[in-house]
Amino acid sequence: MKPLKRIFVVGGELTTFIGKGHPDFVWKKHPDFGKRENPTLEAYLTQAINGALEKTGVDAEAIDRGFVGNFAGELFNSQGHLGAMAVRANEKLVGKPFTRLEGACASGGLAILSAMDALHAGSDVVMAVGAEVQTTVSAREGAGFLARASHWEEERSIDEFTFPAMFARRAKHYKEAFGVTDEDIAHVTVKAYENANKNPKAHMSKVSWDLESASKPGDRNPAFLGNEELKPHLKVSDCSQVSDGGAAVILATEEGLKKLGKKPEDCIEVLAYAQATSPLGQVKDYTVLDNTKMAADQVYADAGITPEQVQVAEVHDCFAVTELLMYEALGFAEKGKGAELARAGETGLTGKIPVNTGGGLLAFGHPVGATGVKQLLEVYRQMKGQCGDYQLAERPQIGLTANMGGDDRTTVCIALKDVR
Repeated sequence: MKPLKRIFVVGGELTTFIGKGHPDFVWKKHPDFGKRENPTLEAYLTQAINGALEKTGVDAEAIDRGFVGNFAGELFNSQGHLGAMAVRANEKLVGKPFTRLEGACASGGLAILSAMDALHAGSDVVMAVGAEVQTTVSAREGAGFLARASHWEEERSIDEFTFPAMFARRAKHYKEAFGVTDEDIAHVTVKAYENANKNPKAHMSKVSWDLESASKPGDRNPAFLGNEELKPHLKVSDCSQVSDGGAAVILATEEGLKKLGKKPEDCIEVLAYAQATSPLGQVKDYTVLDNTKMAADQVYADAGITPEQVQVAEVHDCFAVTELLMYEALGFAEKGKGAELARAGETGLTGKIPVNTGGGLLAFGHPVGATGVKQLLEVYRQMKGQCGDYQLAERPQIGLTANMGGDDRTTVCIALKDVR
């Protein structure tokens, strides 16, 4: 959709994303285990919401509506009804309409889309927030919770770790179709961790992978699937992080900016946005993210831009192979050529199309409901020169996000430009 009125991203806040492997995450081998606990889902919502208000200088009273992206609060945290939970963050939000959105890993993107729809419907200043806490259960139990994003009846049985197996299946087909190797895919992992090492908010800011270790299974990098056919095609280093965290962003119309005392030049602008949805369990070609391509093609057409004009992108790299497929679905590489782009370093911080500059889901982390909101904020931060050690040498003017839910069954794409 091309916005019917100008819509601006005013700014927002990212919490640090944490989980196993982060020095602040308390788990059974941490020295503070039993002495303190990790932040709760409510704590992340509160930190993100109040942080966004503080960072932008927006009074909570100015917020007309709010939307909360969260996938599985009922399962991981025994907590649903998150719109009403969110307004606990600030007394000035009490009474304002806040609503929860769920679309698997695209929940945050859906919160943003709903915020933009609300602006079209007459609101002037709207907040989108996303949060997830997934470290409350074991990896095996959590895998079962996340499998609710698949077609449970038809797909749960593929493996105890359902989604890793589903994307191992994509990796198998992709490698066989195009002669791609595990080393090719490992370039994505190495790039993600190198970027995250420059990002103090990243889950894996203190962890690294080299190409050799990420390319093959080993003690540190086991191939952990039970499905023997798919087991060779996925290792720990290929997987995004089980993370906790939150993000919040404030969006406004031109009238909203006037109310906030802000100028368009303080913001970035939404050029176009789209959502595509495809039937669960009905993937026709495992080597193509066809649903993402539908959303991206619509965004390019509505924004009047081409893939060649995109200068920074935040894409859904739930697994390393997914990022290669994203390059192709978004038009950055031809079908089967995504690995060549990664090998050549073209998606790194100094490449022609930097992708996931803060580490992506692989290394920045993947607190599911927060991811889509984080993607938008990362493009904003790059355009406004706020990314510190991983800031691009030239601030980008055109950016793109692609937030995917399930096995490419729900996708949100947003095209953005800096206002200068």
